Parts: sequence; structure tokens; C-alpha cells
Amino acid sequence: MLYLDGVVESKSNMRIIFLALISFFLLGADISATVMNSTNYSLESDSLNFGGGRSSSSNFVQESTFGEIATGYLASANYNLHAGYQQMDASFLSLSVSGNVSLLPAIPASGAGVATGSTTVLVTTDNSAGYELYIKASSSPALVSNLDSFGDYTPVGVGPDFLFVVLASDGEFGFSPEGADIVQSFKDDGATCNAGSSNTVDRCWLGLLVSNILVASDSSANSPGGEITTLKFRAESGVSNTQIPGSYVATSTVTAIAL
Repeated sequence: MLYLDGVVESKSNMRIIFLALISFFLLGADISATVMNSTNYSLESDSLNFGGGRSSSSNFVQESTFGEIATGYLASANYNLHAGYQQMDASFLSLSVSGNVSLLPAIPASGAGVATGSTTVLVTTDNSAGYELYIKASSSPALVSNLDSFGDYTPVGVGPDFLFVVLASDGEFGFSPEGADIVQSFKDDGATCNAGSSNTVDRCWLGLLVSNILVASDSSANSPGGEITTLKFRAESGVSNTQIPGSYVATSTVTAIAL
């Protein structure tokens, strides 16, 4: 969960300061018991069989075992049964964030101003099919006070905007992900988003939604090092815009799932 809190003061040094507190969903299995282990390894399960293993092509990946009997997946209204060590195999998935976010410098209550900040999200998984990372807001618009709000950033087209552009009379709030695993819509060709393969710094901006937005994905395991995605946030007030003084809050949820 991403929590941003800010204050607009009606003084000469009016400003908005945002703090972010992020929690996360952790999907996967916690292996609490092993059949054999040492300081260097841990075996989750073992099997007596005479063949099988992992095979793959450009179209499939297969895990097989020869020799075990009565294996497979069974279910009823009362139970789920994973019989055989291949069926019991589970993926590990973890998600961690770097900490609070402060958007700086200060934005005045009247007139132009820009505040930015970022946090990093580390996703680690041994799942051979990889993972997906999502973000969504708890409200629309996302950044609100009791009396006012920053609009969710609205791109000119159907996808993210290469530049963060706000009309003179508007105040808007948006985000941009950066990292090796960002999805195609946030990549660019140096001038346009959802084009090319570049990941230009501080480009390709989008407003938060109350539904999940896919920001990063990988189709293979990345354990043990994991992969970092940086989430950058930006609040901007136009030259003729006025934001009513008060406390502005945005709450969002970051979710990682195993594929």
C-alpha cells in the first residue's frame, strides 16, 4: 500500500510534502519443512523413480517423472491434493520496497510548481514463468484533501505521455516506472511512449487508476538477486492554478503475482 501525505500552506513558502508508506502482497509458498538440508542446500522433497526431468522447446516447458504412482492434482469441496513431488513443487515470490517517498521541492498554493519523488520495488521469484507487478489507487482522483484535489494525470493519447505536461489552470499527479522489466507501454523511442525499447529517465507518465495498471513483468525466474522497478511520482501545478491549502493524501496498492 502506497500512502502519500502532503500539506499546502497559505504562506509565502507554501509547499506540499509527501510521505509514502508502502506495504505489499506476498504470494507463494513458505517451505517450513525439508527432507534434507545443510548449511549449503535444502531439499524440499525427494522421490524414488527411474527417469524424467525438465525439457523445453520454443513452445513448451515440461516437468516429468517416471516411476511414481497415483500422482497428480485432485480436489473436492473439502480438500485439494497435490500427490507426488512434482505436484508439490511451489514457487517463491517476495516483494519489498525501499521506504518512504518525499516529493520536493515545495509547491506554492498559487502559481507554478513541481514536486517529485520515487521509491524502489524489488521483486524476487524462483518461478520459471516469472511475475507481474501492478499498481492501483484507492480513489479517483488519487491525490485529495478535504476541500481540493490534484487531478489524475491524463495523457493526450491512449497511452503514457513522453513528457509530463499540465495546462496553466490545472494541478495533476502521475507516475512513471523505470527498470529492466517495465512493460512495453512505458518504453520509448526517445520521443514517443509505447514505441522502441528505451527506458528514458523521467519519461512516459500516466495517472493512477482505481483498477490495476501493469508496470513490470518478466517471463523467467530472477532468484536470488531479483529485479528492481523504480516508481517515480510527480505533482505539478500550472502557472495560473490554485490549490486550496490543506492535507493531500493518495493511497495506492502495489501487487506482485507469480505467473
